[in-house]
Amino acid sequence: MNDLTKGKPLTVILQFAIPLLIGSFFQLTYNFADSMIVGHTLGTTAFASVGATVGLTFLILGFAQGLTNGLTIISAQRFGAGDLIGLKKSFVHGLFYAAIVSLVLTTVSLLFLRPTLELMQTPADIIEHAHDFLLAIYGGMTFTIFYNYLSSAIRSLGDSRTPLIALIIACIINIGLDFFFILTMKWGIFGAGFATVLAQAFSVIFLIIYIKRKIPHYHLKPGDLKLEKEELIKHANIGFPMGLQASVIAIGSLTFQVMMNQLGTDAIAAQSIALRTDQLAMLPMVNLGLAISTFTAQNYGAKLYDRILEGVKKTLYISLAWSILFALVLIWGNRFFSGLFIADASETVLDLALAYYIINASCYWIVASLFILRSFIQGLGNGAVPMLAGFGELIMRALVAIVGLHYFGFNGVAAANPAAWIGSILVLIPSSLIYRKRLKQAMANT
Repeated sequence: MNDLTKGKPLTVILQFAIPLLIGSFFQLTYNFADSMIVGHTLGTTAFASVGATVGLTFLILGFAQGLTNGLTIISAQRFGAGDLIGLKKSFVHGLFYAAIVSLVLTTVSLLFLRPTLELMQTPADIIEHAHDFLLAIYGGMTFTIFYNYLSSAIRSLGDSRTPLIALIIACIINIGLDFFFILTMKWGIFGAGFATVLAQAFSVIFLIIYIKRKIPHYHLKPGDLKLEKEELIKHANIGFPMGLQASVIAIGSLTFQVMMNQLGTDAIAAQSIALRTDQLAMLPMVNLGLAISTFTAQNYGAKLYDRILEGVKKTLYISLAWSILFALVLIWGNRFFSGLFIADASETVLDLALAYYIINASCYWIVASLFILRSFIQGLGNGAVPMLAGFGELIMRALVAIVGLHYFGFNGVAAANPAAWIGSILVLIPSSLIYRKRLKQAMANT
């Protein structure tokens, strides 16, 4: 456990963020491993099928991740305030929602898997691969949701190292199982998805054991397993808007994917490559955002408003610097990044990937600001504003993808992501300024 209400704001934020960053790198590594092994062993078609599932995966799992992060905002606030009884209540109610959501999402996603792929106009040559991959991912969704919740619950106490260890374990297991299921068992694309799910199951087991041994605040007795209406409402008011925010963004991504699917397998392969590099670019931005969320929540609970403002400002500068630096490196080394995933990619695929890099990387500074400001607002316990920003993303991404396909083809669809970031930031900037003013007024009144 780590109290983020003490020490220099930027120092404690970075100390908290670095294990998150390393953990996300390992998570990205086993995502890369899936993609690289699939691309190099099963070919471009199988690789494109994985890329075609990104929007659907984000729609379901993004909601679960947003929900679990939102549920633990209250935990972080209570830990910062020293309310250990309330902290345990928060953990119990979060577990309840995680269990219910995992059951509902697994059932719904499996029932509508094939119709959804057809609705998205997934090309005939990759739809079977996409179906098999998602069958494994959705079938093991419970492990993914509980991994996200337990990791978030532990991070709310200021401990970002333990989820890192869990991810390293998962990464190693996933890569080994990829080779076993794909090359030895000949399970194809289903094997890649099953390896990911099984690796996450091991992470859940590790986190449960860790909590049992090291975190007495989360030790539960039969008398603790009581649900209170007020607590359910309080957690739902933060958790579900954050989950819906992710799903709303995902709906825009699905529209983006439908437009991209109409351009054929080469375009989907190029987009799949570019999406992986986008993930790499956004690692520091996402994890600095997670750090700001927990930092803000703990300090808000402790009523240390000046620390919040200082931490947000300095972290924003760092995120902006990274976004500009990586954009330059990505465009300069585009062939290297593209070659990581498909060894024999055609010139058409490589050229399309480069166009995607140029269009998106030039706007990384916008998404860098987005992650920090959104997390700042979430840490204060407001899930409604980020959800509204999510609607801004949805509208802009869908509009530009549809219009862009008609007039500009691949480049027009690729421009949908920067447009979405602009739609979100137009909501987050004025909202952040309002909250900044309120915190300054609260400081003046204390």
